[in-house]
Amino acid sequence: MNQQTTVLNRLTSDHDRQRELLDKIAQTSGESEERRELFVELTKELKSHAAAEEQAVYSEMLADPEVSDETRHSVAEHHEIDEMLNDLAATDMSSPAWLQKFKQLDDRYRHHINEEEDDHFPDFAEQIDEAMDKEMTETFDERKQAEKAMAEVTPEKAEDAKE
Repeated sequence: MNQQTTVLNRLTSDHDRQRELLDKIAQTSGESEERRELFVELTKELKSHAAAEEQAVYSEMLADPEVSDETRHSVAEHHEIDEMLNDLAATDMSSPAWLQKFKQLDDRYRHHINEEEDDHFPDFAEQIDEAMDKEMTETFDERKQAEKAMAEVTPEKAEDAKE
């Protein structure tokens, strides 16, 4: 297709929303209600986005030898980010460790989405034709909504939180 597709535009819009949430959380302090609410929103957003992206886009891209390595790399990063979210959820929000872990998550996630947008999406766009784009966009929208409704903050046990 060699142009930005609807599904990739939808993913980029989600990334922009996620950057905003990360910025808002960074402005909070302690175990405030605002921090808690924003973190829950971010967690649900990231988990539902990753699941829908994997089902709608990555499942197709894994079958394409031209982009399968990039796709596997992104899937692995999704799992790493999910673990970081769960560890962060198990950490006391008022502790200095929470902010340190949040900053690590923020850096890691921004690296991930920048890499997707700058490196992977242009390659994916070349592989996605109009019919594929339509199907991927519909699947992404449906799965994102369903996944977001089911997503929850699932902390590791506090005693197992990584130090």
